[in-house]
Amino acid sequence: VAALEMEGGERVTADFYVSALPVDVFKRLLPVRWAADPFFAGIKPLRGVPVINLQLWFDRKLASSLDGLAFSRSPLLSVYADMSRSCAEYADDKRSMLELVFAPATIEAGAEVDWIKKSDDEIVDATLGELARLFPKEIDSDARDEPAPSPGDTASGAYGARARLRKAAVVRVPRSVYAAVPGMGKHRPSQETPYSNFVLAGDWTSQRYLGSMEGAVLAGKLAAEVVAAKATGAPTSGVRAPAVPPAKHPAADDVKSGATDSDENPQRGPVFAGSSPVAFGGGQAGGLVHN
Repeated sequence: VAALEMEGGERVTADFYVSALPVDVFKRLLPVRWAADPFFAGIKPLRGVPVINLQLWFDRKLASSLDGLAFSRSPLLSVYADMSRSCAEYADDKRSMLELVFAPATIEAGAEVDWIKKSDDEIVDATLGELARLFPKEIDSDARDEPAPSPGDTASGAYGARARLRKAAVVRVPRSVYAAVPGMGKHRPSQETPYSNFVLAGDWTSQRYLGSMEGAVLAGKLAAEVVAAKATGAPTSGVRAPAVPPAKHPAADDVKSGATDSDENPQRGPVFAGSSPVAFGGGQAGGLVHN
């Protein structure tokens, strides 16, 4: 790699270049000449799975929430955290703010409903229904409504013992962590690449964890080790090329979310078209962009 050329035309030069892009975005930005390289051709079947992130602000503190990430028993909510306990930015001694991962979000990914195409209100209502089941003493499924105080409620507050929802945000991420479906492990590349000063990071690269924050951290550490070894002349673990898929391959074993896999533009891989946030692996609030 000679330089990184920015959109405005300026060139940034460095001794080493590390890509920490999500796999779908990486495939979209991969130079055409590199796309034909067997090392990069092998990652084509990898693609992100859709998820939905929610933030729910309540009018009081949830007594049963924890300081940390919690895994859920819900079929809709995979993990969640009370950010008022876990994050200084949202610290609040009187009111909770839950951040939740709503997944799977599409039928192809295992959900019974194509949630990513539902309205914000439908997603919030489904989430509150699950929270009411998980925290029956603290949250009602109709927590967005404003009922009259119940005579049986003994806790202080305008609406009785249970928390009311003050506001909510829904963010759809059509391409999140890579879909860890059977057969995808062999397509995960090493952090070291055939290009001496170009290194890969990201949870989709080869490391012991699946797509996750832990996997991203470990991949970053492994990428740093490659850079450090090359900079000091020490030996590296070597290049591990992913398995090259056949010319016509199933897109991540049926995990789909409206993306295109263009044979005319093989370097792009399965991505959303256009320049919206979702087209580059980001999330978007206020409804999904359909092409």
